[in-house]
Amino acid sequence: MIRERAESGVRVLILLVVGTMAGAAAFTHVHDLTVAHGQPDWIGWANAVAVELMAIYLGLEIRARRRDGRPVGLVGVLLIAFALLSLAAQVAEAEPSVWGWIVAAVPSLAFLALVKVVLSSAPTTALAPEPDQPQGDWYDESQPVEPAPQAPVMPPASAAVLPPVGVVQSNRPQVVGIIR
Repeated sequence: MIRERAESGVRVLILLVVGTMAGAAAFTHVHDLTVAHGQPDWIGWANAVAVELMAIYLGLEIRARRRDGRPVGLVGVLLIAFALLSLAAQVAEAEPSVWGWIVAAVPSLAFLALVKVVLSSAPTTALAPEPDQPQGDWYDESQPVEPAPQAPVMPPASAAVLPPVGVVQSNRPQVVGIIR
């Protein structure tokens, strides 16, 4: 028990350190690239916050959707787009060489690797069914609900006429033993 808690604490610490450092590098690169292309300083920080926090939010959204059994396709595409935007800003600010690009990409790639590891450990099963729900319905796929049939429009009371004795209407079930 103590060993598991210590290991879990070390994992969280590593995640926080790598996340903080990668976030600081990514924030700085997005900010600097924005300012270098003519935007005011505050917009540089706004862009950095938007790009980096969207990537974190989308990662958390994927985890929540997997936990609830909802689709993650669009959110996953958006996560990749924002991660690539951050990575592009880091590479654009690097020395124009292969090693410059690789070194600039390391924080973003490390962060993406950690996000992948954390998200892959998310439970993918839906919540347990309610106890009062019949067991046969627990794992069945939901069926489309058909609209309720419309009540037939009844003619005015003066127009209501019973059919002749011995004639059964086709839309009525035949009942034995009822006196008319």
